[in-house]
Amino acid sequence: MPSKDIVVIGASAGGVEALQRLSASLPPDFPAAIFVAQHLSPNGRSLLPLLIGRVGPLPASSPEDGEEIVPGRIYVAAPDQHMLLRPGRVLMRRGPKENRTRPAVNALFRSAAAAYGGRVIGVVLTGLLDDGTEGLIAIKAAGGLSVIQDPADAAWPSMPQNALKRDHVDHRVALDGLGELLGRLVREPAGVSVPLPEEYIIEDRMAAQDFAIMEPDFVTPGQPSHLSCPDCGGVLNQIEIENELRFRCQVGHAFTPLGLAAAQNDELEHALAVAARTHRDRMRLFEQMRDSAEARGLQHAEARWNSASQEASQMIEVLEQAIARLSAPLSDGEA
Repeated sequence: MPSKDIVVIGASAGGVEALQRLSASLPPDFPAAIFVAQHLSPNGRSLLPLLIGRVGPLPASSPEDGEEIVPGRIYVAAPDQHMLLRPGRVLMRRGPKENRTRPAVNALFRSAAAAYGGRVIGVVLTGLLDDGTEGLIAIKAAGGLSVIQDPADAAWPSMPQNALKRDHVDHRVALDGLGELLGRLVREPAGVSVPLPEEYIIEDRMAAQDFAIMEPDFVTPGQPSHLSCPDCGGVLNQIEIENELRFRCQVGHAFTPLGLAAAQNDELEHALAVAARTHRDRMRLFEQMRDSAEARGLQHAEARWNSASQEASQMIEVLEQAIARLSAPLSDGEA
């Protein structure tokens, strides 16, 4: 009987330190393969495999596309690539971003659930927003186990906290106890694998770029919503599976509700910042024209330009207040 020999781990803010501590606590005879999706800058080479591998007993590396899966190794997603699993091998693909990230935790978790079902253990560590929640739901739906770092123990509790709110978590543990827990769980028999709904399979193929978007038999899961994609401007489809709501456009960009709200905040903040900068330029112009009118003794023109300058100053204040409110954390506890 197969064991739970596939461990997928997701992290974001605070994840590097958490992954190092976890790696150091793993036993040297760990019989499962570990796959890590940590939110990374898309630019440059990542030192994360080196940082993880040098503190623990298991070797760590960023895999090549199509690399064979070997137990007792840690596979770390490279910057700007989704790491996806297929039976016996790893895919590294530059598919559409999910919640504006690549690699995305949900993409890794979803692919593991589709490929390995009840053999999968999904782990969500410290991080912002809710990447990993939908992936854990897919793992549970396929017969696997879900584990989170105790939010009270996390540097940034939002990711494990949001997973916990969905009420599908099997184990909640502080980071210092996670290595021991995983060492025990991977030696247990695998759960019964359950086929995933077709929507999950299509989304997994989109992340792997298995087919062109314009293929006649391709249908983006869900139903069109009244919302537009912050990344490309296209219509977002609304997808509801396992009582969870998320969004994906025809290009493939995917968002959870929290991720979509954060992306909309970014777009609004950028637009307001442009407006504030433009008003500052206008205010400088108006002040220059006022000073010029004053020097020439044109009192009516001076008053007009002075009034315009004050109005621009008031608009800057309003815009800066709006930007400050957008920059504040969302109400769903991601700070």
